[in-house]
Amino acid sequence: MKINQSFEVNRPPAEVWALFQDIPTVATCMPGAQFTEDRGDGNYAGRVNIKLGPFGASFEGAARVVNDAATHSAHVEGQGLDRKGGSRSKLIMDYKVVQAGVGSRVDIEADVQLAGPIAQFGRTGVITETANVLIGQFARNVEAKLSEVQPQCSASQTAASTSSAAAEPAQAANQVNAFRILWLVFVSSLRRMFGMQSRQGS
Repeated sequence: MKINQSFEVNRPPAEVWALFQDIPTVATCMPGAQFTEDRGDGNYAGRVNIKLGPFGASFEGAARVVNDAATHSAHVEGQGLDRKGGSRSKLIMDYKVVQAGVGSRVDIEADVQLAGPIAQFGRTGVITETANVLIGQFARNVEAKLSEVQPQCSASQTAASTSSAAAEPAQAANQVNAFRILWLVFVSSLRRMFGMQSRQGS
């Protein structure tokens, strides 16, 4: 299953790239993710929790990250196993941070392979829509995390911003809005249906 996504962050590429090198901090920005171990040489272990209505899975896995600082890009390969439910996942992803106006754009190309009970959601498009929602939340959390270290505000403003920014990733890390995901799947289905009807009528 191919996923191509882009998101923008209102920070310079150098700042975004620097944050992405801090894997434990990046994990706090990804909803449902938990960093567990730095195994050295670009190898990391972690856990990802997913809940869609009555379905839930907790993937334990590992990933290897190969960075190219010259181009602000990276190649990631990972895999995970839900020991309780038997679902398995494999990820191959490339991302790049580029200049976008005064901020940055992060371009993502990923290939996700699913097996076991969770594979049914890939067939219905839920996984793709879930990725869209999670990437949007991740982008907001990254920008909030970067705002914590900016010295441009007064002390009181910085304290308030830090408190709010810290709360948002913590809350998002444990919650995925299943109702919003299902709504997006419904909307996407309608678009595909009407698109097919339009092509048939032309």
